[in-house]
Amino acid sequence: MYKELEKFGVKGNFTFKQEDNLEAVCNASDAGSGVFVVYDITNGTKELIMVGSTGTVQNDGTLKSKNGGLYDKIVNGHQFAKTGRKYSWPAQMKKESIDTLEVFWFETFNATVKAIPTSVEGQILQIFLDENGKLPRWNVAF
Repeated sequence: MYKELEKFGVKGNFTFKQEDNLEAVCNASDAGSGVFVVYDITNGTKELIMVGSTGTVQNDGTLKSKNGGLYDKIVNGHQFAKTGRKYSWPAQMKKESIDTLEVFWFETFNATVKAIPTSVEGQILQIFLDENGKLPRWNVAF
C-alpha cells in the first residue's frame, strides 16, 4: 500500500469477484469523498490496475461532492463503456481472466483531513508511473 494513503483514518476495503453484485459487496462511504485503488488478485499476485477519485474542492475551500460519495463512484461510475462499473467490471474481468479485485477506499477530505481527492489520485498515479514507466492498465483509455 502507498504510504501517502496511510494518514487517512476513514477507510475500508472489499473484494469483488465476477459473480458478485458490486452494489452488495461495496462498503465504501456513501457520503465521503476521496480516492479508491483497485488491485487485480490473480494466481497469488497483486497488481495495482486502477486509481480513481471523487469530490471537487471549491475556491472557498468547501467540497463539492456528488450524491452517493465514494460508493456511487465505484459502483456506478463509467468505465470501459458508457455503463456503470457494476456491469463493466465483471465483463472486463472475464475478458482479462481476473479472479478477484481488491478495492481500497479512503476519505481524503472530511472534518479532520483536507486533502484534495484528485491531488491524492495524481500522487499515487505519479508514483506508479515513476516505478513502472506507465499508468495502471485500467487507467488507460480503451
